[in-house]
Amino acid sequence: MTAMVRYPHILFDLDGTLIDSAPAILASFREAFASTGVAPVRSIDESVIGPPLTETLQLLSGSNDPALIGRISDAFKASYDSEGYKATAAYTGVGELLAQLAAAGRQLSIATNKRIHPTRLILAHLGWLDYFSHVYALDLFTPRLPDKAAMIARLLADQNIARDQAIYLGDRSEDGESADANGLPFIAVTWGYGSLTASEMRPGWRAAARPSILGELLLLG
Repeated sequence: MTAMVRYPHILFDLDGTLIDSAPAILASFREAFASTGVAPVRSIDESVIGPPLTETLQLLSGSNDPALIGRISDAFKASYDSEGYKATAAYTGVGELLAQLAAAGRQLSIATNKRIHPTRLILAHLGWLDYFSHVYALDLFTPRLPDKAAMIARLLADQNIARDQAIYLGDRSEDGESADANGLPFIAVTWGYGSLTASEMRPGWRAAARPSILGELLLLG
């Protein structure tokens, strides 16, 4: 294993990286479409998890009509933000990893496409709020940030984090591309539903198949 710099600032994606939110999200999507009487144009399965809510609803509904998307979005939020999010589970070993990184003095942050309200609810539900110094989401700001690359850039600028002091971890190609756009190294976790295949990995990206392996990469080099 080649040596790796021990980064003091570790930025995480959330869905598919730290948490398995698929059952909760998919259940609330199905409930939202059923309650609004809208028929989805494609299967509501794990392949749709990851992008921002509006983008996913446009994909599932086959429509860009703001009124329709707003109606389904409201129904989704009513389901997910009340009880649905409580079905979210931490991936095995992730809680231990976060505790280990925090104990080692690393500053941890979240940069997620998930809305900020359920993100905070989930972190509190799992007992993880104290692990994270910063929690960023696209809708944390007005106007809403355009994409994950812009969100990471905002986090780094706001918190005065040097790019050579930080690393980003996620489970999708978008995560790696957003890290690249900000000049950050990237580790792909391969236990989530957005797991990158070998052919999707780009030069310079690394992969970790288990939280214990990720811990070794981040702490031992």
